Amino acid sequence: MNRMRRLDVRGRTSVITGAASGMGAEIARELDRRGARLALLDRNAEGLAALAADLTGTGHTIHTIDLTDDDAVFAVAAEIAASHPHVQTLITCAGSSMLGDMDQSSMEEMRWLMDVNLWGTVNITKALLPVMRRERAAHITHLVSIYGLAAPAGRIPYAMTKYAVRGFTESLRHELERSSVTVGAIYPAGVKTGIILHGRYAAAIDPAVAARAAAAQAAMYHTEPADAARRIVEATVRRRARTMVGREARLIDVLTRITPAHYWNAMRRPLRDAIDTTTPIASRHPS
Repeated sequence: MNRMRRLDVRGRTSVITGAASGMGAEIARELDRRGARLALLDRNAEGLAALAADLTGTGHTIHTIDLTDDDAVFAVAAEIAASHPHVQTLITCAGSSMLGDMDQSSMEEMRWLMDVNLWGTVNITKALLPVMRRERAAHITHLVSIYGLAAPAGRIPYAMTKYAVRGFTESLRHELERSSVTVGAIYPAGVKTGIILHGRYAAAIDPAVAARAAAAQAAMYHTEPADAARRIVEATVRRRARTMVGREARLIDVLTRITPAHYWNAMRRPLRDAIDTTTPIASRHPS
């Protein structure tokens, strides 16, 4: 089973979803520096091409894919298996954020986010798992979120997708415990990738109000993406089951363990502006 074997990524393939930008791109750069071969997935073809041109290693492939399309995902997995004989790691970074409370979020919007964040993670994992089982040691890393540890007000759609990814990750880890494939969850917080600024918000929200809330959230981020990428890659090669990235993640992890029913009391005030998607701009900044 070799469950504790540290991975040597040199010459082996790492598959990264959401690779065209943000954490996916930073993780790709870190693995490229370590000599890994990469299969880079994203729906943004231009972003993938720009990233590939920036990498120094050889043997990389890029795959333009909509991860909510199950048939396309299984087809691309077959392409990867054909061109990469040793798929050693899968790191799922693809996902989107969404602003909006329960009254503002439509069922269609919530289903869309679940398709992207949960099912896009599940289907690429399922499609590549048979290939990864062939390796003497392999690891799957799912990026979750601190909102898979603590669920704030005003983030119901996003939090429910991340709790679902957490549950999938932990169940899969237990299911594969006697195999050569290990599974880990990453809980990033406060990483300055801009995801919240470019994420989706419920159509019912005033765009100016959404921008204000997103900016308030982004102002709380402190961890540089390159630093986060190094921690995520190290957690992957060490095959860790659970990794916190960013000081906020470590604090939230402790807080939810100490007071699982009342952690929101401590989070409410710091997140006040970031979760406010209802107060009109004029009401907050009177003339």
